[in-house]
Amino acid sequence: MRVALYLAYNGTHFFGSQTQKETANTVLGELENVLKKLGIKQKVVASGRTDKGVHATMQVCHIDLPPYWSDIKKLQKVLNKMLCNALHVKKIIQVNDDFHARYSAKKRSYRYIIKTTPSNPFEKDFITFLQNIDFKTIEQNIRLFIGEHDFKQFMKTGSPIKSTRRVIYKAFAYKHKNCIILHFEANGFLRSQIRLMVGALLTLQQEEIQKQLDCEQKYKIKPAPPNGLYLSKITY
Repeated sequence: MRVALYLAYNGTHFFGSQTQKETANTVLGELENVLKKLGIKQKVVASGRTDKGVHATMQVCHIDLPPYWSDIKKLQKVLNKMLCNALHVKKIIQVNDDFHARYSAKKRSYRYIIKTTPSNPFEKDFITFLQNIDFKTIEQNIRLFIGEHDFKQFMKTGSPIKSTRRVIYKAFAYKHKNCIILHFEANGFLRSQIRLMVGALLTLQQEEIQKQLDCEQKYKIKPAPPNGLYLSKITY
C-alpha cells in the first residue's frame, strides 16, 4: 500500500531534508531511521529538497508500506512518539500506486518571512531580521519573477537537472504586523533559487534583476538566510 506522509519540521535541527552519506541528521534520515525500527525498510521519496535551516509547514513524501502496517492512523501516532521533536507527521493518507511525491506535484509554494524589528533570540531560528527594508520596491520588483524564465542565474550548482527553466505562477509581497512576507508559487524551484531571488530583491535594482533574469548579466548575490524560508504547500 502506497501512502503519502504530510510533514512539518524545524529545519534548524537538520542538515537539509535529503538523506546524506555524511550524516544521518537530515529530515528523511531521521524519518527512515524510525521507520526501519518499525520494520519499514522501503525508501521515502519527498516532493523536493530543502536546504539546511529551511523549514516546512507542509512537506509531502510517499512510501510503500508492508502489509502488516495497514493501520495508518496507528502508524502516525507511533511515528510522532518516536520522531524527534523537530519533525512531526501531520497526516498519512492512502494514495494510488502511481502517485509520486515529486513527479505528481503540480505546484510548490514557499514563504519567506522578514521582520523589521530588532532581532530577538526567541525568533531568530524562524525569521530573518532586517531593518530599513524598502517594502514598496520589493513589492514591485518581486513581480519580475512571474512567468516562465530560465533561472540558471538563480541557482546553486551541485544537483543534476534537465532544464533550468521554471514557471512561477505567483510572486508577491505583503505585510503582516511587523513582518514582510514574500510568497512564491511555481511548478518547481532550482537549488537555493528562492534564497537567491530574495537576495536579489534585497540588494539589486530593478534593472539589474531583469538583466540577470534575462541571462544578460550575472551579479554577485548572497543567498538570503535559510531560517526565514518555509515550504508551505504542495499541490497535486
